[in-house]
Amino acid sequence: MNPVIALVGRPNVGKSTLFNRLTRSRDALVADFAGLTRDRKYGEGKVGGKPYIVIDTGGISGDENGIDSAMAGQSLLAIEEADIVLFLVDGRAGLTVADQMIAQHLREKGKDAWLIVNKTDGADPDVIVAEFYALGMERSPIAIAAAHGRNVTAMIQHILEPFPEPNEEEDELHDQLKHKGVRIGVIGRPNVGKSTLVNRILGEERVVVYDQPGTTRDAISIPFERDGQEYTLIDTAGIRRRKNVTEIAEKFSIIKTLEAVRECNVAVMVIDARTGIVEQDLHLLDFVLQSGRALVIAVNKWDGLDVDVKDKIKEDVDRRLGFVNYADVHFISALHGTGVGHLYKSINNAFKSAMSHWQTNRLTTILEDVVKEHQPPIVRGRRIKLRYAHQGGKNPPIIVVHGSQTDSIPESYKRYLTNTFRKVLKVKGTPIRFEFRSGHNPYDNSDKDDRQKAKDRQLNLTKEARTERKSRR
Repeated sequence: MNPVIALVGRPNVGKSTLFNRLTRSRDALVADFAGLTRDRKYGEGKVGGKPYIVIDTGGISGDENGIDSAMAGQSLLAIEEADIVLFLVDGRAGLTVADQMIAQHLREKGKDAWLIVNKTDGADPDVIVAEFYALGMERSPIAIAAAHGRNVTAMIQHILEPFPEPNEEEDELHDQLKHKGVRIGVIGRPNVGKSTLVNRILGEERVVVYDQPGTTRDAISIPFERDGQEYTLIDTAGIRRRKNVTEIAEKFSIIKTLEAVRECNVAVMVIDARTGIVEQDLHLLDFVLQSGRALVIAVNKWDGLDVDVKDKIKEDVDRRLGFVNYADVHFISALHGTGVGHLYKSINNAFKSAMSHWQTNRLTTILEDVVKEHQPPIVRGRRIKLRYAHQGGKNPPIIVVHGSQTDSIPESYKRYLTNTFRKVLKVKGTPIRFEFRSGHNPYDNSDKDDRQKAKDRQLNLTKEARTERKSRR
């Protein structure tokens, strides 16, 4: 098993910066203010052939109230599940009461803890480190500068010395597990219940939930298993209207959310039943559609609503979400668990459809039947010809259709093709994309002239090269 390393410490001591260094990524959001990280974030790293798992955590200050208390609770859970704890302190700020409290907690838990003094760049590390011996940690402090990467590699190599390198079988098993599973992105506006839904699915308080918009700031990936099927849940930050986004950190949170949409297999769009469908929901759904991701819609906070209100919301969903009518709609309560279990069937069906593979002869047969039922229109005195079809990709499924004058196919006929193929192939939960390609017309003189000009240019270049070689001799 790979060792699990938890990064703990006060807010703004550089935990997320070190996390990015150890994982050689930019997964964790970093900004120059305290309290940016709120949930446990997991990442993988490797040094000298030894892989490890890193947990980034929120800060612990000892006087938490409200949401800060929930953040500290996530950090304490990370300490419990870690094999190694890297206790970060700020070399510039010096020793604080909060540092002493965290050190005491680590001693009481008997954890394998290392004291890491960060932000020692531009000064004598020995002078800065001397102050932190007062914490009474079992091992001597290690000075690093995570922002510049100074001494980070040497530190992690030293810490991992007691751990053996994995054999080839363990490496192969790790790679298999890493690439297995359905990636589910939970998306929506702020405060619609995304994190509550994630915790309900997992059956534990895995991410911070608080009655305040913008609680989740980063995209948190959480692998789990259900009924023998591997999944990865991605809890994302809520996306508000652009004019309401002012903090730099929130702008990066939105970028991480949009990246999560592109990287997931199935997006679960959470809509607040009490506020109904708003413009921002439609913009986000349009982005999912443009990204080609499979989609499941969850209308949350359904419990306790009047029958008239429920009927109005259902009518609104049918009317306004017609452009994603391929997606299953579920009416749920993430807080009480009502209807949450039914999401799995839709997620699995959407993933299966998105990753489907169809033989060329089957797609061509369907295309022939479609054309017989309703032929393409006549354009410029000639009828559009559609000859054969084959699959060009997955997630989303791409069907490539070859014929003549395909650039003149009207949008109405494209919709007809999409709806018919979706019905015959029983595709649910994912968009289908069509690519149309026209064959070369041997009687097109303009195209012939272009090819002849290209041949003449190549011939001239060859002649010039021969002349140059002769002159050198």
